[in-house]
Order: sequence, then C-alpha cells, then structure tokens
Amino acid sequence: MNKIGMFFGTETGTTRLIAKKLQKLIGADIADKPVNVNRIAAEEFLQYDALILGTPSYGVGDIPGLSAGCLERNWEEFLAILGTPDLTGKRIAMFGLGAQERYSDRFASSLMALYKVFEGLGAEMIGDWSAADYTFEHSASVVDGRFVGLVIDQRTQGMYTDQRLKDWAEQIRPQLLQKLEQAA
Repeated sequence: MNKIGMFFGTETGTTRLIAKKLQKLIGADIADKPVNVNRIAAEEFLQYDALILGTPSYGVGDIPGLSAGCLERNWEEFLAILGTPDLTGKRIAMFGLGAQERYSDRFASSLMALYKVFEGLGAEMIGDWSAADYTFEHSASVVDGRFVGLVIDQRTQGMYTDQRLKDWAEQIRPQLLQKLEQAA
C-alpha cells in the first residue's frame, strides 16, 4: 500500500479524535482515513509498510481490551486476530492517551505494552517523545527520559494537544514518507 495506515483503539472516542487530527496534519493524500481496530481484519492492517497506531490507556499498563475493562473490542482482541506475523520492514509510530494526574503511578503505560508487541514482531519503531513537559510519578512507556511514542493528556494538558500533534507529525512524517518511497 502506498499510503500510511492509521489504526486506533478507543473506548470514549478521544483516541479516534486524535487520530483524525493527525491524519489531517500528515495529509490525507499520504495517510489513509483512521480506522478502529475493532472493525478490521489482519489483512487490512498488514497491507501497509508505514503505520501510525493510537491507543488509550487501561488497567495497570494493560493492552486495552475486554479483559482490561473496555466495553468494546480493542487492541487485545485485534492482536488475537493478527497473530504473530513477521513485521520486519514495517515502520510504526505510536501515540497513546493517558491522565497524568489521575493515574500518575502508571501514566500512559498501555503505550509500552502495545509498543513491545509490535517491536517484538520485528517492526521498526519510531516517534519517541520527550517526557519533560509532563508531571507524573511513573510511566512504563518512558525509556531514557522519552516516551516510546507521543503521549496526549486531554484531561490535564488539552491546551497543548494541537501543538504536540503538529510537532510530532512534523517529526514522523519524513520517516514514514521515506518508508513509502522504499516500498514503492
């Protein structure tokens, strides 16, 4: 596929909203419309060489899904359908949502759980983001002072969301475009 695939899991619709904003920033000419993972087959996901994935946070760093308390199918159920394909050659950027004040002891930790799955399947993971402008006790998603992907806190820092999305889109866009050119 010669476009960037955009997939997300959501419970309240916020992750969907963020994915739609990102698609506009990346450009609809190169990024397909974001799709909820509870509405796709593995083949739809696997056709892309460059992807942007979004996730809410649930449980204590759990992959969002029914067993983590979600009311609808989410990443957990999609991963069961996906299985364990070799994702070598795919480039993935991820974003996650969290609430740093409410869940300060596990802020946006679900991002790392999902990140590890795709990294473990061989995907090249890009799009890390500084943790410097957030206030929390712990996040499993931080490695050497950086989140493994963009983290959005709409509840506490919603006023920064648009600028963070813009900056992150500018960061990942060239890397994802490069992957599309290599695959063409």
